[in-house]
Amino acid sequence: MKKILATVVTVLTMISCAEKSKIPVYAWTGGPGKASDQEILEKFMDYKEKGIDGLMYNGGHDPETYKRVGKLAKDAGMEFHTWVPTMVQGKNPKLSKDLYAVNRRGESALDKPAYVSYYNFLCPNKEGTFKFLAELYGGIADVEEVDGIHLDYIRFPDVILAEGLWDKYGLTMHEEYDVADYCYCDKCVSDFKEKSGIDIKEVKDPSQIQEWKQFRYDLITNVVNGLAKIVHEKGKEINAAVFPGPSNAMKMVRQEWNKWDLDAFYPMNYNDFYLKGPEWVGEITKEEVTSVNGEKPIYSGLFICPNPENKTNENDPENHGLLPSEIETAIRASMENGAAGICLFTPERMKPEHWEAFDKAIHADYSKK
Repeated sequence: MKKILATVVTVLTMISCAEKSKIPVYAWTGGPGKASDQEILEKFMDYKEKGIDGLMYNGGHDPETYKRVGKLAKDAGMEFHTWVPTMVQGKNPKLSKDLYAVNRRGESALDKPAYVSYYNFLCPNKEGTFKFLAELYGGIADVEEVDGIHLDYIRFPDVILAEGLWDKYGLTMHEEYDVADYCYCDKCVSDFKEKSGIDIKEVKDPSQIQEWKQFRYDLITNVVNGLAKIVHEKGKEINAAVFPGPSNAMKMVRQEWNKWDLDAFYPMNYNDFYLKGPEWVGEITKEEVTSVNGEKPIYSGLFICPNPENKTNENDPENHGLLPSEIETAIRASMENGAAGICLFTPERMKPEHWEAFDKAIHADYSKK
């Protein structure tokens, strides 16, 4: 009997140690579409069994959707954060036309968006923009099943695209071009002139004016910090998907995110977009952790290749990503450089070979390099 008890204790201890050694894992996903509660629950339970602790869930704007799906996430034993785009709102009848950002050519993002049709960015300097977002996120944060608000597209359009996307859009972007440079609406121009004394429309190359860059960093920061106050007052967490760095984030999309009053950051460390190998994930994670002085958790976002066998023949970089043979390197590099955990984009893109490598990586001990 003593031997049996000793064996049971040993097994339980081993299980406990294994659980303690697993790194925190989150995942971006969405729905629910036409899926039944049972189908959603089974999927969530499968994710939980595979090692995912929480979801960043994109389900639209209706709080009732998040109430329904959030309960199922809780039943599966996972955290539930609502993944809702911020500055990109499409052609929404609730938003007046003058709330959309304007590029240096004077074109509205509503009528002539940069790059792709859905890039209908709002201007962060408009009172109506903040009011809309405050009501949107405030209503979702009221849902009991929601643990946190996860901001996405909390930025300007990419004034510089990641180099891995240049061929896709037929561009070479070593500088800022007027078609993707925002926002030059009357309010932004006049507010900046009042603040700095500079009429930015009279400047030959606005990209050389550091005060103009800082003005726009601050516009995004002010929106984030205003939303953070609202969400925190409701007793919920708030975090965001951000560009890597923040050196890349500042240069590419005007995100000075290390100044944001958020509870955590999920940088999209998508190495293929930057024409880098999986080791780069560690280099950029180190910068990210350092940028917040190690005081806020950084969850390294990893981009998964959906069809590993066809990656070398795939022209679209958005179908590239980490191969099964690369996922351990990316996870190890993240954790050894100070990440609090990782976030997958997306579990749906993971193949059995990915999951096998992932399982080993998330249970490794990264306490010592």
